[in-house]
Amino acid sequence: MARRCELTGKGVMVGNNVSHANNKTRRRFLPNLNEVTMISDSLGRSFKFKISAAALRTVDHRGGLDAFLAKAKDEDLSPRALSVKKEIARAAEA
Repeated sequence: MARRCELTGKGVMVGNNVSHANNKTRRRFLPNLNEVTMISDSLGRSFKFKISAAALRTVDHRGGLDAFLAKAKDEDLSPRALSVKKEIARAAEA
């Protein structure tokens, strides 16, 4: 699986290691990904996501998985998270 946050789309960035002698070598900055289980209040089910630590704090700040997905842009979400978002929206309508 790619090193990409399923909720925010945050991925690997590239840059340089710069030595004291100002030599530059390429390096990768990896996102701080964690596999977490989140519970949807409206569906009453749990979902496993591989998300960044920053996204986990944002989910808590917005009031849970349902509120986060309601505000999230569709292009940032992974296909699995997008299907969960649509499922939650259908449950909210009914």
